[in-house]
Amino acid sequence: MKQNGQFETILTLHDVKASNVEIKTTGVGKIMHKKILTITQAALVAAAYVTLTMVIQPIGYGPLQFRVAEALTILPVYMPAAIPGLTVGCFLSNLIGLSSGLNPAGGWDLLVGTGATLMAALLSYRFRSLRFRNLPLLATLPPVVINAVAIGLELALVYGGLPWYWHVAGVAAGQFVACCLCGTVLSMVFNRMERS
Repeated sequence: MKQNGQFETILTLHDVKASNVEIKTTGVGKIMHKKILTITQAALVAAAYVTLTMVIQPIGYGPLQFRVAEALTILPVYMPAAIPGLTVGCFLSNLIGLSSGLNPAGGWDLLVGTGATLMAALLSYRFRSLRFRNLPLLATLPPVVINAVAIGLELALVYGGLPWYWHVAGVAAGQFVACCLCGTVLSMVFNRMERS
């Protein structure tokens, strides 16, 4: 056993050949590895969210919006690191939309949209074990409901004109397609990958 600073590494030789050396990290090394993995996963989810939002920029913002990136809201079911990843991705997407003039909700969306995404991701994670035919269908609903209400009311304040429930319904429709339909397809892909 060799101790080097914070990391403790154990080398186990299965036989004399160098190709059969197994490296195991224990203690602090394992914790550091898990933290790095979590940060990496969160960063990849955030990057994917921003990329998918920017690809379809004009319809990712406004009174009738559809964000393909919202399909990623199923990810907390499979990895908890997706919770901060989705939150940061939403914040960055809203910030880019604000700075480019595409996001009519302005600075409010940085707070309301990001908060709604965080709450929805936490609830999706909480509902991860409730499944129908091995699909986490209930976990797809928090992003639809929370964003429909929060973003719908936000848009009603920004745009006015239409009654508030039209804005809520418009956001709910886009969220339903992205989260429930696309998210379920994504979930089927993940389930298939887990089995193989």
